[in-house]
Amino acid sequence: MSRNLVIVESPAKARTIEKYLGKDYEVLASYGHVRDLVPKEGAVDTEHDFAMRYDIIDRNAKQVDKIARSLKKSDALLLATDPDREGEAIAWHLLELLRERGLLEDKHVARVVFHEITKKAVGSAVANPREISDDLVNAQQARRALDYLVGFNLSPLLWRKVQRGLSAGRVQSPALRLICERDAEIEAFIPQEYWKIEAQVEKDAQPFSARLSQLDGEKVEQFTVNNQGSADAALETLTKAAQGQLRVVKVDRKQRKRNPAPPFTTSTLQQEAARKLGFTAKRTMRTAQSLYEGVSIDGAEATGLITYMRTDSVSLAADAVNELRSMIGKRYGDKNLPDAPRTFKTKSKNAQEAHEAIRPTESARIPDEIKSNLTSDQARLYELIWQRTVASQMMHALFDTVSADLAAGDDAKHLFRASGRTLREPGFLSVYKEGKDDDKGDDDADKRLPHLEENELLKLAEIIPTQHFTEPPPRFTEAALVKTLEEYDIGRPSTYASIISTLQDREYVEMDGKAFMPTPLGKIVNKFLTDHFTRYVDYKFTANLEDRLDAVSRGEEKWQPLLREFWDRFSEQIESKQDLSREEVAQARELGTDPKSGKPVIVRIGRFGPFVQIGSKDDEEKPKFAGLRKGQDMDKITLDEALYLFTLPRDLGETPEGEEMIVNVGRFGPYVRYGKKFASLKEDDPYTVTKERALEVVAAKKEADAKKLIKHFEAEGIKVQHGPFGVYITDGKKNASVPKDQEPADLTLEQCQEIIAKAPEKKKRGRKGAAKKDTAKTSAKSTAKTTKSTAAKKTTAAKSTSKAKSTTKTTAAKKTKAKGSTAKKAPAKSSTKSADSANEGDA
Repeated sequence: MSRNLVIVESPAKARTIEKYLGKDYEVLASYGHVRDLVPKEGAVDTEHDFAMRYDIIDRNAKQVDKIARSLKKSDALLLATDPDREGEAIAWHLLELLRERGLLEDKHVARVVFHEITKKAVGSAVANPREISDDLVNAQQARRALDYLVGFNLSPLLWRKVQRGLSAGRVQSPALRLICERDAEIEAFIPQEYWKIEAQVEKDAQPFSARLSQLDGEKVEQFTVNNQGSADAALETLTKAAQGQLRVVKVDRKQRKRNPAPPFTTSTLQQEAARKLGFTAKRTMRTAQSLYEGVSIDGAEATGLITYMRTDSVSLAADAVNELRSMIGKRYGDKNLPDAPRTFKTKSKNAQEAHEAIRPTESARIPDEIKSNLTSDQARLYELIWQRTVASQMMHALFDTVSADLAAGDDAKHLFRASGRTLREPGFLSVYKEGKDDDKGDDDADKRLPHLEENELLKLAEIIPTQHFTEPPPRFTEAALVKTLEEYDIGRPSTYASIISTLQDREYVEMDGKAFMPTPLGKIVNKFLTDHFTRYVDYKFTANLEDRLDAVSRGEEKWQPLLREFWDRFSEQIESKQDLSREEVAQARELGTDPKSGKPVIVRIGRFGPFVQIGSKDDEEKPKFAGLRKGQDMDKITLDEALYLFTLPRDLGETPEGEEMIVNVGRFGPYVRYGKKFASLKEDDPYTVTKERALEVVAAKKEADAKKLIKHFEAEGIKVQHGPFGVYITDGKKNASVPKDQEPADLTLEQCQEIIAKAPEKKKRGRKGAAKKDTAKTSAKSTAKTTKSTAAKKTTAAKSTSKAKSTTKTTAAKKTKAKGSTAKKAPAKSSTKSADSANEGDA
């Protein structure tokens, strides 16, 4: 019998920790979240202090049962889930489930927290337990409730007004707005011309360049010389004044220090891994999770190689700093070791200084020496973390800089500026250099000038004017987007990976190389939200809400009043937008007039994507519709391109059997119809496919159908044929499987008719969709107003503000009320927490 049951989140972590703790401890994984809000209206009861109805997550139910069985045989329960708000909530949810099953009687319950999975850290955490933090749990509950209220009320509105399957999220939507606004800046950008004028100079056979800094006694700005005429005039003036030489009028020599960057936080790790390794945020967090949970080095027991990877802190533990300094002195020499340890100040308002930055658990594990034990991704990310951490405690880099003013002419009205730099002491740069989002070259590379003295004359080789144009701001790369989200205080670094994944999964954005571009659908969703829910995609509002949630986690603010303030205004906004027409939202754009009918040609978004329309619903004749082709942008399509779409359907004549052949595009892609049958045009363009090619496609389809067909009673319209799930019989209205004890080829007409008669009727299409549509029509008002009957059933849930400090045997015995109720079996959506996701955004 195991005296102590320890719960962590992942099985990999469980295996590592169980080896550390020994035979008196059994370590099981919860596999992330164990329960979540029921995916139904009223899961957050807005009329009863936002009491929440939870249900166990189906895929983790068996694991909870396993934990329950093990707890019956144990004396103590140690909740060792991750050391963050999500981990605290998982511990609390599990505790509530076990309490409801009556399994906490006479059990010692404690919360243990560690930030690295090493024998020392785990042992210290077990020896120093604490209680579950109500503040952290309440903050997570408030965050989950907000996400539910936004997603469950705003998303259905998008389904009705734009198209089904869309979503809006509390943090996802401002992130989409950032990408769309950058795209709009790029679209509206007008390039401006400017000219650079440089002098090619030489001394002692060493050429160098100098840029014009002063012309006719005036400082040269970016647009001082802004056209060919002014460039030619400046060239003539400077050439005449210089007379083939420049005079050194001033030389400045200085030394410049550059200090290392702080060790990694979650956000900066995601940014650097994107810049240097090409990792997505999701890939970075997944790889970091595996390094944190434990890796076996040279056959030894698995141990965590890095500290916890979800952190806003840049501080390092004193023991870690001492170990780093010792290693730096031995490996890089005392000259690269500062007199005192470096300290860094955390910018995040909510960083908990008890937490550490992301660092190696032992700096003595040199990346090259353990690389053979790691996967490629693990080795590359570990090296990045190791280098950044080591560099953060090393000596600054020292540069010698020199700048010189060179005059064209004796009066010094025209000046060129030459700059040079050499690296005197590399310091931390010998280990690590921080990446940048642009590609402007290496700022720290040597740019040498020859030795210059004031008043000496230099040979002027030539003066070169070059034309340039201003460029639009760059699109967001993943690193740049993560950096901007953090600067705006939108979301939290641990959620960035899931935010970005959601934007891509919903097809709101697509990748242009490594940069994000909004899709037409993304632009429409963003405009709808920006126009009609401005407050909820406002950067300051979102950031302020995050700050208040952080205040809840620190115990400085109550969560129910925060939700009440948000919900009252948000529900009114939802209710006021119910009558918006689809046309108002769809952002229809008139392209011109159809020359054949004289009717307007319009492009807009529909249920199945963007399309072009000729005419309107008010005309006597029904309007014509054509979907856009792959790659066409509804914002950029021209009238001619739109009219070309109406060349479908195309009549390609007849098959040799006399069947009419028509080419068109349907919901499932392009096709050729021959008679009453269809063949898919998978690789062919329906607008240009020839009759000969269409006949080949039809012939191939007929051959495939012939192989599929086993028996055909043509007069009765009954077929016995092969299908994707085996042999079946069909009369065109009903399908029936062939009994296993009968040979399909031997079936008679009477047997087929009897089997079909016994088969169930086909389910009518659209009923399931109709049910979903009904659900989508649920308004904020109906979400807010639950019946008295429902409210009565939620008495337990309404008591969710009661304390959940169940970390000792005595406290657990006193507890009789749960902080949230667990509903009977409802099909719950999984919200299992992993390295690349957190409860953030959608319902």
